[in-house]
Amino acid sequence: MIHLSTSLKYYKREDVQMALVEHGRDKEVAARFNEQFGKRPDTLTYPGDILELAKQGATSFHCSEELWTNPLQLVPQMPKAELDKLRKGWDLLLDVDCAIVDYSKIAADLIVKELKLQGVRSVTAKFSGNKGFHIAVPYEAFPQNVLGKETQELFPEAPKKIALYIKERIKKRLGNEILKKESNSFTNVAVKTGKKVAEITSRNESSEVTATDKPLLNPEPFLVIDTLLISSRHMYRMPYSLHEKSGLVSVPVGVDRIMEFSKEHAVAEKVKAGAYPFMERKNARQDEAERLFLAAYDFGKKQTVKVEVEKDSSYRGEYEEIEGKIPEQYFPPCIKKILEGVADGRKRALFVLVNFLSSCNWGPAEIETLVKEWNQRNKEPLPHLAISSHLNYHKQQSKKALPPNCSNASYYKELGIECTPECGNCKNPVAEAKQIYRRAMRMATSTNSKKSK
Repeated sequence: MIHLSTSLKYYKREDVQMALVEHGRDKEVAARFNEQFGKRPDTLTYPGDILELAKQGATSFHCSEELWTNPLQLVPQMPKAELDKLRKGWDLLLDVDCAIVDYSKIAADLIVKELKLQGVRSVTAKFSGNKGFHIAVPYEAFPQNVLGKETQELFPEAPKKIALYIKERIKKRLGNEILKKESNSFTNVAVKTGKKVAEITSRNESSEVTATDKPLLNPEPFLVIDTLLISSRHMYRMPYSLHEKSGLVSVPVGVDRIMEFSKEHAVAEKVKAGAYPFMERKNARQDEAERLFLAAYDFGKKQTVKVEVEKDSSYRGEYEEIEGKIPEQYFPPCIKKILEGVADGRKRALFVLVNFLSSCNWGPAEIETLVKEWNQRNKEPLPHLAISSHLNYHKQQSKKALPPNCSNASYYKELGIECTPECGNCKNPVAEAKQIYRRAMRMATSTNSKKSK
C-alpha cells in the first residue's frame, strides 16, 4: 500500500499532472485507492483534478485502451452496438508480465523489434510499475478500414488477433534469448521461475525434426503476453502513475533502451515526466500498421483451420455435441476447484469458466448467475464492471470457444490447479466434462434397464 503522504508528494508535481491529463484525453479514466477503484466512468480534464483525487487518497490512475467521443456517457452493461457508436478509436496495448523483470525486458524488446519489422514506426514502451512492460501503438497509425470493416469497430477483435500473431512470431526467439541469458541452462530458468524443467521444455514441432535437434525453451508457463483478456473498457495503468505494490512509477522507456532499463529508473524522485514518449500520436502515420493488421488476420484464419483439423484428427469425438446443459455435478476437478474461488489470476479464471460453461451448453443467464456466485468466493472479488464487460463481449461471439487446454500452465497450474488421477487423459476440461456426463448417463441407462427387468 502507498501512504497518503507519499502519493500526495508525487502527484503534486506539475509535470506529472500534465502528463496524466494529456494521456487521458478522450479516454475513460479511473482512480484507484490502494485496494479498490473509484467511480466509473470518469475523466481527467485539468491538472488540478489529479491533486484533488490524490488528496482523497488516490494512489494510481488507469485509462481505457478505447477512445470515446464522450467517456461520461458510458454505462455498465452497455450493448455492443451502443459502445461501437460511442467509440471513436482504440489504441493497441500489449501487456508483458513475468516475475523475472529481465525476462520481461527480453520479451518487450522482441515485441518492439517485431512491430518495427512489420513496418510500424510509432511504437513506444513503458515499465508497468512492478514486473512487466506495456508496448503501445496509437490509433493514428491504423488503416481506416480492414477487410471492408471500419477499424474503430474492430475492438476487441483486432487487438486480440494482433497480440496472438505477435506472440507466435516471437515465441521461439524469446525462448532462445532467455536460455542464452541463463548460459543455455534449463535448470537455471527453472530455479528462477519456480517451475520444473519438464514444464518449460518443448520440442521442435517442424516437419524437419532430426535426432540431433535440441529441446526448446517454452516461456509460456512463466511469462504472459496478455492476449485473451483484452475486452471493452479494459484499463491499463497510465504512464507516470504509481504502482501500489512496488511504490515505483509506470515510467516510459526508450524503445531502443529497454534492455538497459533498471527499476532504479522508476523511483519517483528520479522520474522526469516527458523524458520519453508513450502512445505518441503526432508523429504516427496512417496506414503504417496496415501490413500488421493484414498479417494478423491472415494468421488468425490459419489458426482456425489448424484447430478444426486437430479436433477432427486427434480428439476422436471428445468434442461431439451433447444436447442440453451439462450439470455442475459432472464438472471435472479443475473447474470445481476454480469455482471454490481463487486468490490470484481472477481474470484468467473468469475466461476459463465462461468458455467452459458456454461449451457445456449453459445459457447466458445461467453463466452470469454462476459467475457472480463464484466471484464472491474469490479472496478479492473482481469489480462488477470487469465481470459484466467480459460476459457482454462473450455474448457477442458467434461461435463457442473452448477454454485453454489442461497443459496450459498459465491458466491452471499457476492458479494452484493441477490435474488429478480422476481427470483421465483428456486434453481439455470440456472433453473431461463430456466424458464424465456420458459415463453417468450410460450407468443410469444400464441401472434403469436392469430395474425394468
